[in-house]
Amino acid sequence: MLLLLLPVVPVKAEEPEIQCPGLTTYEIRFCAAQKWEESNQALKKQLNPVTLEKWKAATQEVCAAAYAPYRQGTIYPQMVVGCDDRLNRVLLEELKGLGR
Repeated sequence: MLLLLLPVVPVKAEEPEIQCPGLTTYEIRFCAAQKWEESNQALKKQLNPVTLEKWKAATQEVCAAAYAPYRQGTIYPQMVVGCDDRLNRVLLEELKGLGR
């Protein structure tokens, strides 16, 4: 009964510290997603919202088709995210060349 009198203290769940590029599947996926989010944010600053959405749709479709043979595998999401990120970074380099 004494335990019921103790105040309930919420426990803060902390994400494990991950060193990219990572060694486990979880770490590799986490790092790939971080890079992809970084390139998406950079494109968000460079492109208008309509163009950005069209770009995202096109890269997702192209990357999904490129890695379709792996669709049933656990590596598929990581490959698609990596592909999206690489295409984003190529576009960012092109935009940089245009003085943006």
